[in-house]
Amino acid sequence: MKVKIEEGCIACGACESFCSDVFKVEDVATVVEANIAGNEDCIKEAADACPVSVIQVEE
Repeated sequence: MKVKIEEGCIACGACESFCSDVFKVEDVATVVEANIAGNEDCIKEAADACPVSVIQVEE
């Protein structure tokens, strides 16, 4: 699985609240690549919850 944050993140923290092992939010959200494996379900939930739809997930 590949996870990418596109431009436009508003740093709301929704992704981090759904999947804190993978998403970290400071000025914008970032992805902790090493933690993607095993967290696929919460990554998809975080992408669905993103209010500005900037989380892109590729299987």
